[in-house]
Amino acid sequence: MPIAVHMLGLSVFALGTSEFMLSGILQPLARDMGVSIPQAGMLISAFAVGMVVGAPVLAAATLRLPRRTTLIALLAVFGLGQVAGALAPTYEVLFASRVISALACAGFWAVGAAVAVSLVAENARARAMAVMVGGLSVANIAGVPAGALLGQHAGWRSAFWAVAALSVVGLIGVVALVPRTAVPTGDDRPRLRKELRIYADKQVWLALVTIALNAAAVFALFSYLGPLLTDAAGLDESWVPTVLGLFGLGGLIGTAIGGRIADAHLFGTMYGGIAASTAVLALLALLAHSAVAAIALALLLGVTAFTTAPALNARMFNVADAAPTLAGATTTASFNIGNTLGPWLGGLVISAGWGYPAVAWVGAALAAAGVVATAVASRVHRARGAREAGTGAGAGTGGSVPVPHAPSRVVASHTPDAEAQPLSPADAPR
Repeated sequence: MPIAVHMLGLSVFALGTSEFMLSGILQPLARDMGVSIPQAGMLISAFAVGMVVGAPVLAAATLRLPRRTTLIALLAVFGLGQVAGALAPTYEVLFASRVISALACAGFWAVGAAVAVSLVAENARARAMAVMVGGLSVANIAGVPAGALLGQHAGWRSAFWAVAALSVVGLIGVVALVPRTAVPTGDDRPRLRKELRIYADKQVWLALVTIALNAAAVFALFSYLGPLLTDAAGLDESWVPTVLGLFGLGGLIGTAIGGRIADAHLFGTMYGGIAASTAVLALLALLAHSAVAAIALALLLGVTAFTTAPALNARMFNVADAAPTLAGATTTASFNIGNTLGPWLGGLVISAGWGYPAVAWVGAALAAAGVVATAVASRVHRARGAREAGTGAGAGTGGSVPVPHAPSRVVASHTPDAEAQPLSPADAPR
């Protein structure tokens, strides 16, 4: 795996820490800003909405820009957004800084994912995406608890300063390690109208729906895991960071498993992971009042949820191979739609008085819908493969329709830096 892919994963660690760390510093932040907890919680929603809007908009706006330059600019803006948050004198300024950070984060995810898959062969895409998603897993294991710890002992603003410092490290790594791109000419020159054609493919929409349902299932539960542990399972609040860390550890394990098996068994990984999440969420709903069961199932949910992540991402890039940047953008948007939908549905059942265990039933229902979406996508894929086999095009394997050749350079969606150089053999995917 090229070291540039690992550096992109490190940058995603900074992005993920910023996205999720507010859950651990919400109370001191609300007190300092003089707002209610629900108002402070709107900062989380603002980030999610910024991700949904920012991913496709920035992908389209930067389509003809050099990918490396785009990554550098977006990471710089993200870092400045963290500094603005750390210095924010009012809630309104902090809110604006979160939106700006989310826009930059979304754009980086979209372009960074396209760069990651273009640095490796087609049969290594899931492993490349596992490195990217692994950055999120490590953010949940280390970044979010560390942010909460900093918030408790050095003030909530220190968490923003820490993420800003991580952004600088990622920025240096991108500058040093991400290769410049070759010059796309003629038909290879990116055109927005041409890339938008991917949305005429029903397989693209099935992939996006599956991603959104899987994310919604997980975050319907994860968003209310703290109160579920304290109110339903009877655990002390001091246990919450530990269980969140266990969920993140499970995510890291799941990402490693999914990254290794998804390239060869794409649909099998999707089926198995989402079905397992359905079962874990249903068990958690039934056993929520058992502290031991709740802790163990939180760990298992991390494993099952993140096992599917590399496969879901790779599937999207396989069916939208002609438009990798828009594929990354809409994948990011779809994930954050689920990230918004799941907590909203969970909040509805809590407001209805059904209790915190009910959010696990919501998650299980959403995951079951994800299994159905996967089944439909698999059927459509097999039917298309059979048609192509009949015309001599070939059906492909592993859940993807093969492309004529796997990219060996970062091309297709962004024009190069003026000083662009071809990749050397040492930089070639391996």
